Amino acid sequence: MAKRAQKPNILIIMVDQLRYDCLGYSGLAPVLTPHLDKLASEGMWFEHAYNHIPVCGPARQSFVCGRRPESFGGLWNFSLGMQVGALEPTSYSWARTLQEAGYVNGYIGKWDVHPTYDPTHYGYDVFVSSDGKYREWLKENHPELTYTSGYFGETDPLPLQDTRTHQTAEMVRALMKQLSESCGESPWQLRVNFQEPHLPCRPAAEFAAMYTPENIPEWGSFRETFANKPYIQEQQLRNWQIEKYDWADWAPVVARYYAIISQLDDAIGKLLAELDALERSHDTVVIFTTDHGDMCGGHRMLDKHYVLYEDVVKVPLIIRWPGVIAAGSRCEQFVQTLLDLPPTLLAITGSDPPVDHRLHGESLLPLLLGAEPSEWRDEVVASYNGGQFGLYTQRMIRTREWKYVWNCTDVDELYDMTHDPHELHNAIHHPANKRIVAELRKRLYDILHKDGDGIVQNAWMRDQLLEGRKG
Repeated sequence: MAKRAQKPNILIIMVDQLRYDCLGYSGLAPVLTPHLDKLASEGMWFEHAYNHIPVCGPARQSFVCGRRPESFGGLWNFSLGMQVGALEPTSYSWARTLQEAGYVNGYIGKWDVHPTYDPTHYGYDVFVSSDGKYREWLKENHPELTYTSGYFGETDPLPLQDTRTHQTAEMVRALMKQLSESCGESPWQLRVNFQEPHLPCRPAAEFAAMYTPENIPEWGSFRETFANKPYIQEQQLRNWQIEKYDWADWAPVVARYYAIISQLDDAIGKLLAELDALERSHDTVVIFTTDHGDMCGGHRMLDKHYVLYEDVVKVPLIIRWPGVIAAGSRCEQFVQTLLDLPPTLLAITGSDPPVDHRLHGESLLPLLLGAEPSEWRDEVVASYNGGQFGLYTQRMIRTREWKYVWNCTDVDELYDMTHDPHELHNAIHHPANKRIVAELRKRLYDILHKDGDGIVQNAWMRDQLLEGRKG
C-alpha cells in the first residue's frame, strides 16, 4: 500500500441537477446506483443537506468563494441574456488557498462561474473543458449524430463508451493518473463536474432499458392543484407547455431521468476504480454532491425556477475519508452544502480561513469526526432571484417542522413539514400559524442581514418581511 500523504488528496465529484431522493442509498426512489451506494456505505451520508440557491451559475460561484451569491451579485445564470454580475478572479477562492498550501489543483467539466475567466484564474493549475473537448470528439467520430426530442430527452443512439458520461469519465481518469504520477509528495485536489442528469436526459440503450414507464411511481407531490400558491408556479407549466400533462406523460421522462442517473453512477464507478488502481483511495477524501435538484414532474413541474420545494433545494451529499470517517455514518444535522464545503476543505487541509472574507458556512469537520456540536444550526436558508422567465424574488427558511417562503411579489408559503412533507398545502393564512410565521420571518431576516443580502437592506422590503406587510 502506498504511504499515506501528510495532507489528503481531495476528489470532488459534482453532478448537475440530481434530486436528493434519486440515489439508491436514500431508499426513497427505485433508482439503481450501486457505486454511489457503496461510496456512502464507506463514508458519511447526510440526511439533511441543502443547496442555498437552486440555479447552476450562482450555486457554483458560491462554491468557489464560500459566500451567498447575493453578496457579490451572482443572481442568475449569466447565459440567460439579462446582464448580471459574476464572481471576479479578484474574489477569494479556497482553491487558491489550497494552492498556496502546496496542493496541485485540477478542474474538469462544467464551470459556469465567469463568462470570460476559466478556473486557472481562481487557483487551478490544470483545466479540462470536457464539454468542448467532447463536442469536438463527437464531430470527428459521429458527424451524423442528431437529437430530436428537445428537453424531454430520448434514448442516446451512441454506444455507451461514446456517451458524454463515459467520455468524461475517461478524461477524468487520465487527469487523475497524471496528478497522481506528477505531483510527487505534493497532495492534489481534483474537482470533477459532470453535466448529467440535467435535462435533456439521453441514456444509452442498456440503461434506458432498465426502467419502464409503467413501473415508475408517482412523486408524492404530483397531484398539485396550485390552490393558494403563487401565480408563477402554475404559469411555469404554461411556459413549458406542460399544463395538461398527466402521469402517463411524465412517467417516460422520469424513467429517462432514472436511467441517466444509473448511467452516471456507472461512470463514477470507473473513477473510483481508477483511484483504487492508483492506490490512492486510502489517502483521498472523496466528496460527492450536486449543485441542486430537479422537479422532474414533482408538483407537475419541469426543471427548477420560481420554487423552493424540497425537490430542488434538498440535495445528496456523501463524504468518504478512510480511517477518519466511520464507515456507514449518517449525519442528521442541517447542512448548507456548497457554503459549508469551503470551510470544511480548509479545515481538512489545515489551511487558515480568510481574514478579510467571512465565509457564510461552517466547517463540517466536527461532524465528520463524529462530534455533535451543541450550537449547530437548526435551520437552512435558500434564495432565488429569477432569470428564466422574468424576475421573481424568493427567500426560504427551513426548520425541522416548518418551511417558510417569502415571495416578495406574491403570496408567501408555509408548509408543515411533519404533516405535509410533499408541500401541497400552503398554510400561510391559517390563524394558528401566526406566531410561527412571525418567528420564521425574524430568523430569516437575521440570517439574510448577517450574510449581506441586499434585499433586506432596502427599508421597504425589510418592513414587508419583519412586519408581515403581506396580503
